[in-house]
Amino acid sequence: MTTTDTRTAYLLAAEQAVDLLEAVEVARCWQKESVLPGMSVGGLAGHLARSVLQVEWFLDGEVTGAEPVTPAHYYARLTGTTAPGSALNVGVRARSEETAAAGPEAVADEARAAWQRLSARLTGEPADRRVAVLHRPGEEMLLDGYLRTRCVELAVHLEDLALSVGVGVPAPGAALAVAIDVLVAAARERHGDQAVLHALTRRERDVEGALRVL
Repeated sequence: MTTTDTRTAYLLAAEQAVDLLEAVEVARCWQKESVLPGMSVGGLAGHLARSVLQVEWFLDGEVTGAEPVTPAHYYARLTGTTAPGSALNVGVRARSEETAAAGPEAVADEARAAWQRLSARLTGEPADRRVAVLHRPGEEMLLDGYLRTRCVELAVHLEDLALSVGVGVPAPGAALAVAIDVLVAAARERHGDQAVLHALTRRERDVEGALRVL
């Protein structure tokens, strides 16, 4: 996938997310529980919005030349993804609720403005552009690698939020394809190719649930 393909896929998915954040159904259900246990619709909306907002934040962060983390490793190293009380998930919920505290209109407006700026800005960033992963001090990723992880987040949480408020908003096909590529690569890194092959072809031998990454 080329730089242009990655950025196009990301921007299409981000636009879809912004459109959903602006939906009246989201504002109406803001305080209700989402399809994700322990997370409100507002919190989930805040989490979705952050996949637009954080790209700007990371672009503006200071980079030092550290070896860039790959999209696959970004996910393969995660622990506690399925445990609601894990440090990972507690942190995600806290950051998401912090963003959501501004309210549905402000969150949607901020995400829309960020998407508009990124639509112009990303076209001018070079292929070797790095970004700082601000929640992991000292860590960096190539911009396009980070955008691939945002395609994962947007593809997954677009569906979560849409289901939470009773609307049908599938992620764009290009973003889904990126998300699948990244997550399969993460599964291969975490479990090895034999385990992933079992998960794809011999489910009775898939003792590790090797395709489950998040």
